[in-house]
Amino acid sequence: MTKQMSSEMLRLKIRLWHPDCWTLQVTQQTNAGLLGYGVITTSDGEAKARFTAYGDAVSEIEELILLAKESPLTNSVREVKFGYGISSSSVTAPGNATREIFVEFNPENSIDQSFISRGFVYDGPVHIYDGLEKWTVIAHQDRNGVKKQLAAIEDEMDADIEILKVSTYDGSQSEQPALNLLSARQREIFNHARDNGYYSWPRGATSRGLAEDLGISKTTYLEHLRKAEAKILTQIE
Repeated sequence: MTKQMSSEMLRLKIRLWHPDCWTLQVTQQTNAGLLGYGVITTSDGEAKARFTAYGDAVSEIEELILLAKESPLTNSVREVKFGYGISSSSVTAPGNATREIFVEFNPENSIDQSFISRGFVYDGPVHIYDGLEKWTVIAHQDRNGVKKQLAAIEDEMDADIEILKVSTYDGSQSEQPALNLLSARQREIFNHARDNGYYSWPRGATSRGLAEDLGISKTTYLEHLRKAEAKILTQIE
């Protein structure tokens, strides 16, 4: 039985915070977010990583990039331009606007190596928003072993790690559920509509009433809701 458990391949969704992290600080201070695609450490001892900055407006992204450049925790921040016909990523970012950035920083402030050295493997980009990181990783060990490893990372990096979901990995799970395509505001409004019976039959709420709940106009509420619905529908074949 023990041998069978040790060979289990697990897929974990976790939420984490750790100190001295520029990504957490800039997303805490703005309405924009980041998708991170992993960190590499070069021979000269510098950490380098590419990110997709996203937001509901270009101004939100520009504010995030400016804060990243001004942060004492970054050494270099520059935008990445892709040529015609070259896609920046196969992952669709939330929000209505995106920018690609390449950042260099001190590897001592990165938590990535603590995961990689313990056998965790990325399964999709790291989603960073509102001062927290959400990771999806794969681990080839039993569940008790995974918990011990995460506890070790917490102690090593003075981090807070919350396990959101653990499942057996079969290689077929979607790496980007439809709701992950939504901006924070779109997700809030879509969930508010769904939870209050807007999609039930007969309909349990009106768009005007839902908008009043959130203190916004009906037009604004429906604009966010329609954009959310359009993104979700693109994932349905």
